[in-house]
Amino acid sequence: MNKVILMGRLTRDPEVRYSNDMAIARFSIAVDRRFKREGEQEADFFNCVAFRKTGEFVEKYLHKGTKVVLDGELHNNNYTDKNGNKQYSMEITVNTIEFAESKNAQGGTSGGASIGTTGNAAPSADAGDGFMSIPDGTDDELPFS
Repeated sequence: MNKVILMGRLTRDPEVRYSNDMAIARFSIAVDRRFKREGEQEADFFNCVAFRKTGEFVEKYLHKGTKVVLDGELHNNNYTDKNGNKQYSMEITVNTIEFAESKNAQGGTSGGASIGTTGNAAPSADAGDGFMSIPDGTDDELPFS
């Protein structure tokens, strides 16, 4: 089984190109290490690539500093360069990616996706018991009943 789950922040804006109408988004994330020893680096950096709809999502909503959770597969891209030297590299091929914090936690600078109600007041943040309160009259807009 080859499965990787990471949570971290984009270290730069994604680079997106299209090949045969398929989005290919390349980006890297910094993942904080759980235990830090004095003199060692505090994060690991992973190169990632996302294809098709996932690549389009990355292009549209993610930018440098965005905190994400992703799952994917670890792939090695070993090759021999023109001097005959073996080169080794690894990258994560992303299957799914999600925001790991709210727009407000990011300082409100993200162009992130949001799902809102149409015409009615938005739900309030917290009703005090850990649940959001949903305004009256929104029953027709809920995806379940």
